[in-house]
Amino acid sequence: MKLKRRTEEDVVILEVSGKVMGGPDADRFKTEISELVESGTKKLLIDLSDVPWMNSSGVGILISAYTSMRNAGAQVKFLNINERVKSILMVTKLLTVFESYYSREDALASFRSAGQS
Repeated sequence: MKLKRRTEEDVVILEVSGKVMGGPDADRFKTEISELVESGTKKLLIDLSDVPWMNSSGVGILISAYTSMRNAGAQVKFLNINERVKSILMVTKLLTVFESYYSREDALASFRSAGQS
């Protein structure tokens, strides 16, 4: 798994690529989220466009990231969840919790319309 962070408007976009499987990936993701919390990030878009697969540990990584950011007062949304990952999130009922979009423009607009800064 690889992580790339960038900012567009006032939204931090965390681009995730590769399989999300736990182990060292969990540590890397946790470190990245800790840095975002410490820097005061309030809007996070996790882009899963390049994630072909995720196991249960990967789902745990997403839950942990989501919870940590929400507890710090941030909005967290997801972009481009593919069908394989989406099916896992459906079974776990996380699709009802995670706000997700298929268009970067729609996702960024959703942060603006939420009215939080």
